[in-house]
Amino acid sequence: VQLQASGGGLVQPGGSLRLSCAASRNIFSFNDVAWYRRAPGKQREFVARLIPSGGFTNYAESVKGRFTISRDITKNAVSLQMNSLKPEDTANYLCHARTIDNRNYWGQGTQVTVSS
Repeated sequence: VQLQASGGGLVQPGGSLRLSCAASRNIFSFNDVAWYRRAPGKQREFVARLIPSGGFTNYAESVKGRFTISRDITKNAVSLQMNSLKPEDTANYLCHARTIDNRNYWGQGTQVTVSS
């Protein structure tokens, strides 16, 4: 299984970016797909999770109301729409998928930098 993360870049505070995690197998075969992030000098932290089959989502408190995770069925991907970005959102964003039998897969990261 391969996960391809894309969409990162440099954006000013208050701006938006849309990340995509494209999977090499049907996203509905995963129990859940999630985004994590790791900022320099900090531990990896959870950002958002989606259960593809039911559409259930949950978010870290720090991104609630600003980020939206969703299915992109046409691309067999899970997207993360990030609005009202803050400098503290700067991090390497990682895509993770877990199968029903608890196998874990990580994609490579995509860098998000929020700076004026």
